Amino acid sequence: MSEQAPADEVAPPPVARSEAQPATEPEEQAQEPWAARRDLDAHAPHSMAFRGTNHGVTAQQVIGDIITGAKIENHYDFGFGGGQVSGEFPAETLKRLAADFVSEGTAFASLLERLRHERVLVLTGPPFTGRRTAALMLLHHLDATPVHAMDRGVTPSDLSRRFVSPGKARGHVLCDLEPSQDQPLREAHLLALRGQLRDQDAYLVITTGLSPYIEDTIRLAPWEPPAPRTTLRTLLHSRLDPTDADELLALPAVADFLSHEHQIREVVRYVTVLVQADQAKIREYSLLALERQVQEWFEEAENRIHLREKAFLIALAAFDKGPYALTAELSDILYAALRSTGDEKYQEPIPVFGTHIAKRLQTARARRYPEDEMTEWGPVMQVKAAFKDERVAPVLLREVWTGHPAARPALIKWLNGLASDGRPFVRTRAAATVAVLAFTDLPSAMALIVEPWAGAKESRRQLTAVSALTLAHRIGAPNIPRIIDGWSADGQDPKRCWVAVRALGLIGPERPAETLAALRAQARHQYDKKLAQSRTGAGDQQVTEELPQSVALLLLSPAAVPALMALVPALSGHPSARVLALDGFLTACERSDPSSCPPLLAGYAASPAAYSAVSLLLSTAINDRTTNERAENVLRSWVRSADTDPTAARALTHLLPALATGPRDAARLDHLLDTVPGLDGQPRPRVAGQLRAALAPPLARA
Repeated sequence: MSEQAPADEVAPPPVARSEAQPATEPEEQAQEPWAARRDLDAHAPHSMAFRGTNHGVTAQQVIGDIITGAKIENHYDFGFGGGQVSGEFPAETLKRLAADFVSEGTAFASLLERLRHERVLVLTGPPFTGRRTAALMLLHHLDATPVHAMDRGVTPSDLSRRFVSPGKARGHVLCDLEPSQDQPLREAHLLALRGQLRDQDAYLVITTGLSPYIEDTIRLAPWEPPAPRTTLRTLLHSRLDPTDADELLALPAVADFLSHEHQIREVVRYVTVLVQADQAKIREYSLLALERQVQEWFEEAENRIHLREKAFLIALAAFDKGPYALTAELSDILYAALRSTGDEKYQEPIPVFGTHIAKRLQTARARRYPEDEMTEWGPVMQVKAAFKDERVAPVLLREVWTGHPAARPALIKWLNGLASDGRPFVRTRAAATVAVLAFTDLPSAMALIVEPWAGAKESRRQLTAVSALTLAHRIGAPNIPRIIDGWSADGQDPKRCWVAVRALGLIGPERPAETLAALRAQARHQYDKKLAQSRTGAGDQQVTEELPQSVALLLLSPAAVPALMALVPALSGHPSARVLALDGFLTACERSDPSSCPPLLAGYAASPAAYSAVSLLLSTAINDRTTNERAENVLRSWVRSADTDPTAARALTHLLPALATGPRDAARLDHLLDTVPGLDGQPRPRVAGQLRAALAPPLARA
């Protein structure tokens, strides 16, 4: 273990610092375990929230059910002649598209009228929304045939020259125009085209995405595809008997498919899967389409999706539903690491400006929205970014880690920086990312990330290792309790042992008996070690100090009652077990909540099953000379809380008589209630007199 305990609230080192660069900041006291649990609950992805069991919905139902080529082999072609560069569209292609084209719920009719009068239309929309099909169908409905596909290399300034010589085609389509700073699309270009097209009785539809290089005086034609449910219903009814179609639409798998974000090409392909009536393929299709999309993102050449945008996709997977600005900031650090892969001398500067936020989020199939972000200073309004389909993040991380291993060095370097960041949200999301990697590939994630973090000199990396193990267990990664139990028994590596002891307190609520057994075993080891050696190292001292903290975490968790019951036998066990039980119990008792009843006392009041255990533990602590002063201070603090909190008052009314097991105990408690001071020199709490009267009426009369 390091010479001092892990730190939390110190100035953050630069996120991009190399792993090999030594830490220069001093180590400080460890982040409180309560703060660690608070950060996990506040900042972990929603799917990793603890609900009493380790059911990580995203991991177990998405990563665990990933459809690979070995499981199902379907090669889907979602496009319609994507290789078409220039030339005439066959009439058969247009007829086939027309048969499946769904315009219900779209602006198709109004766009058709615009094209009829204006002759040229700039159809805008995100990729894979069917904008090319819509362009062809607009021309088809105007009988502007044959339809000629123009070369995508055409620039805006070349457009008018393409219509100087009249040809036989009446319909023209230019797909995926990409205006640039040097070649912007101006209104003058369209005005020149309109006259030429009228002279030739022809029409032109240009499709493009979001771009800052389209003159704002151009009246764009936004394209929104029909609703997925509408498309499914229309196409199924065109292929099947209405009764059979409706039965398919009523399937739970179809409802699940429609509950997620899907592109129109995926919806159209799903119709074919439904018609085949293969139940396995029907259930698997939604996840298969998602995996295919993620693979496309990272298989695309750089001219389609720039490396900077791929880095943003990875960062968004790590910080899904987090602040957009933070995600973009950290994605550029990952971008720098990815660029230097294979060539560490690569020093080309990262462009500061030029990123189109809306276009970036379109590519990622993500959305922007305002929402409060909880901070240590209270809620702060932030503009956040999230995938429209919450399943994307774990699938994307799995694809990068296992499908593109050449990215691992850069990804590990990036995660190391995140683990040392001063922001709890960043550290927690780094841990959540590693948890997904551990679910996907436990040996590599442990060897390359978690184990180095656990043994790191930098305190924050140790704390992030704790969080990574905890979150990995929550989502069902294999063998995590076994790893933690093994590390907690490690007598040779205090750093790993400290990480394991802290993690035991965080995963303990679902296995309280096993957790307490592991903590008792390490307490016995430390006890024996002190007997055998004249002095122990700082690392062993940190482990010793952390043991009662983990017991206290367990006692203030949803598993408080079984944990209390399992703690009682330790009072009559080995001296190390007794010390651990009393120290851990009092640590939990000392945890306060200024706005309400002390947490352990509130749990006592809510659960009659805890009455005997709490009274026995507290009575033992009061009568033990090593813990007497702490125990009495706990009672004084609880009495002051009871003066303003009815729950605490009711709990003490039941608890104090149980502590007065004999005249000596009753006299001691009576004196404590008679002399308990108020806070900051205030008079004795009024409730102290009421509790004293309820404690032992015969004694009061004596």
